[in-house]
Amino acid sequence: MNRVTRAFVWLSRIHRCRGFGIQSPTDYSFVRDVVNEQRPYYAYGEVGLADDWLRRKLGRLYLRLANYMQPDIIADLAGYADYLSAGCRKASIVNDLTPLTSHLSPPTSLIIAHSDDVTPTLLSQCGEKTMLVVEDIGHHKEQWHEVEQWPAVTVAFDLYYCGIATFNPQRAKQHYIVNF
Repeated sequence: MNRVTRAFVWLSRIHRCRGFGIQSPTDYSFVRDVVNEQRPYYAYGEVGLADDWLRRKLGRLYLRLANYMQPDIIADLAGYADYLSAGCRKASIVNDLTPLTSHLSPPTSLIIAHSDDVTPTLLSQCGEKTMLVVEDIGHHKEQWHEVEQWPAVTVAFDLYYCGIATFNPQRAKQHYIVNF
């Protein structure tokens, strides 16, 4: 996408910038300090130098998510292992969902998946310590709306390029659209 088109898209989304309209302090802090973090992270110079702008932008978001969550297991179904391992060195990075179901108590987990990979089976495996990131929701709005409406999903963030869903049963159901 060229600079003029990106500038036009950004201007059309300006009212969704930087957490405007988010009333929950927890969600506002998440959007400001993780999703739209502007300061450079420690690992930005190490990974993704040859990637195109969208892959680098999403990869850096996933790095920040892994750093924020410090999960036990990361299920990388989208191919961002280099960013994810830089974000959380203690996490086990796997390419499938079997380690998530093999534990007696559900581990803290981060799942990065394409919208085609999101099924009711995957959603039913997500516990309260899980954060699910769904890529390419702009072209697959139906699948993203199914994720948002899933009964266990409590807070969902539509970032235009990807969506983030959390499964904490102690939270009220809330959906946000954020300019990322």
